[in-house]
Amino acid sequence: METAHPFDDRPRAGSPEYRRTVVAMVAVAVATFAQLWSVQPVLPEMAADLGESAARVSLTVSAATGALAGFALVWSGLGDRFGRTRVIGASLAVATLVGCAAPFAGDLWLLVALRAVQGAALGGVPAAAVAHLSEVLHPADAARAIGVYIAGNPLGGMGGRLVSGWAAAAGGWQWGVAATTAVGAAAWLVFVCALPRRSRGAPAARSGGGGGRARWRAALATPGMAALYAQALLLMGAFMTVYNLLGFRLTGEPFGLSQAVASSLFVAYTAGMAGSAWSGRAGARWGPYRVLAASAAVMGAAAAVLAAPWLPVVAAGLVVFTFVFFCAHATASAWAARRAGSGRAQASSVYTLAYYVGASLLGWVGGVFYDHWGWGAALAFAAALCAAAPLAGLGLRSRGRAPATGPGGSPAAPRDGAAAREGEKPPKVV
Repeated sequence: METAHPFDDRPRAGSPEYRRTVVAMVAVAVATFAQLWSVQPVLPEMAADLGESAARVSLTVSAATGALAGFALVWSGLGDRFGRTRVIGASLAVATLVGCAAPFAGDLWLLVALRAVQGAALGGVPAAAVAHLSEVLHPADAARAIGVYIAGNPLGGMGGRLVSGWAAAAGGWQWGVAATTAVGAAAWLVFVCALPRRSRGAPAARSGGGGGRARWRAALATPGMAALYAQALLLMGAFMTVYNLLGFRLTGEPFGLSQAVASSLFVAYTAGMAGSAWSGRAGARWGPYRVLAASAAVMGAAAAVLAAPWLPVVAAGLVVFTFVFFCAHATASAWAARRAGSGRAQASSVYTLAYYVGASLLGWVGGVFYDHWGWGAALAFAAALCAAAPLAGLGLRSRGRAPATGPGGSPAAPRDGAAAREGEKPPKVV
């Protein structure tokens, strides 16, 4: 973990530059995730309009998330070379332009292709955002800002889903996608206006650890990193299985909800913002592995609750499911960035790759389960992924309790609980 120099002049929490940086990056999160998930609430209407199955129309989600995963590593290298904020701005501009074309797609496969291009463009944001905050803010306060940025992910995801669903209820799925693109464009303008001048085009910081090979070695070979990437893969697969198919469940029997009412249940994403912000305090108190394992267990239990035929029970289960998922995601992503030391940008890219491979591949597999065996089978698949996550992370138990050594004997990031005692504040909303 990076330590602060006594004369480190990077912005501290509460300073105007710190606040502007956080506002800019939250706007980035909103622009990214509103557009990434814009088609999810309109999948049932899209399937009816195009005459396709749930698994096939879910490819519009999988294409975007899969392309995002594949291009995250490419964008990471560009961020190292040209500056992370330039990469973020360019990726959002391209994604928004492609989003303008998506409502005019005449068939499913053209829409899937456009969504893949949009996802590839959006890959520049997750690959650069966490690393940028780690580099431009004071080390004692960077984790707090990262927690707020991650809380912006569900804000964008929820806002995009709600806007898309409500607009689609008025004018069809094309209107839903167009409305969310407008939200993304507005958030991009906030990013451009709020970003502090000192951060514009700033080259990536070269923290200790040598060249590119050393940074990649830190991201891939530091003990415990593979287990953290597995958390992203498995838990995101479970999360996408539920959220991709929830609309089909709510608009079908036994609920028969309208598109607008079914989309309103995505307000459960507010629980994700709370879960992200709470994760830092939970990790400091109980240790990150316990937070990850408990979150996965509660996710699995909440997935089972979603099988109930009573809408209030389903709504409550969805809130709990969303809260603990984002708690686990914030814990794992921040832990991966700290543990990788000099390879934190590369670790963020690999984590992003695993996260969105889980969304695209495992989320699509969940759709296959739904098409062949129904909602209960899809939920059982999601619960199995949740059960596999803590098993894949068993090796992290001791690593959440004591400092570890990275490749070449360099010290890796200390455990989450130690961070607060060593001067780094846990993430919380500012």
